[in-house]
Amino acid sequence: MQTADMILWTFLLVIAVIFVLMFIASGIKVLKEWERVAVLRLGKFKHIRGPGVVFIVPILDKIAMKVSLRLQTYAFKTERSLTKDNVPVVVDAVMYFRVIDVERAILSVERYTVAVELAAQTTLRETIGKVTLDDLLSERDTIAAHLQELIDEKTEHWGIKVTSVEIRDVVIPTQLQDAMSREAQAERERRARITLAQAELEASENMLKAAKTYEESNVGFVLRTWNIMQEISKNANLIIMVPTNIPEVGMATGTAVAVTAGTGGLKVPKNKGTDVQ
Repeated sequence: MQTADMILWTFLLVIAVIFVLMFIASGIKVLKEWERVAVLRLGKFKHIRGPGVVFIVPILDKIAMKVSLRLQTYAFKTERSLTKDNVPVVVDAVMYFRVIDVERAILSVERYTVAVELAAQTTLRETIGKVTLDDLLSERDTIAAHLQELIDEKTEHWGIKVTSVEIRDVVIPTQLQDAMSREAQAERERRARITLAQAELEASENMLKAAKTYEESNVGFVLRTWNIMQEISKNANLIIMVPTNIPEVGMATGTAVAVTAGTGGLKVPKNKGTDVQ
């Protein structure tokens, strides 16, 4: 009879020990390096715990929410918002944010991720309505920085820090895209014509300067004439007839031109520079 009682008490003791161990084990939590939890005791906030092994008193304590401290991303866009100049656009953006105050992120807002996402969407719509289409297309970085400041002002009360906002794409109506393409093409054509006109103006100014120089120097003018003949004589299929009224200063140069060309195409009268009138 005593043996049966001892077995019964041993069995009950083992069950009690197992129950106690299960009770203690239920209060052990293992958190990753980037995770934090808020512990509530009887409904009241007690402290923030983590990372590593965390023990909470079962029944008395409760984990309210698990929060990640890693950088989080959220992609959002507006559906056909109007710019300041009444152009419907769809703006696609991405936001980077992180939790810097776990206590406020848990106690100040019910779901901080949803609150941050909605704040980003409404701020983007408000900002688009205050800028023109040209500014939206050309000043993306400036507008994105302004968005980051506005969203961060709203979320800092929740313990959230918005690190950056980037505008990925701006979608405009097809008809407007065609009009902008024609405008860009017309602008490029205008610049091309201006560049050509400037080149012609510079060339004419230089030609006038050269003509002035040749007017003041007969020798320079003759040398230029023979230089032109030298360039022409490079073609072996041409026969150049040199007029007899070329000044004497060009005789030696003309002979050099013919020799340089090496084609036999430069014909100089036999009596040029030898007959005395």
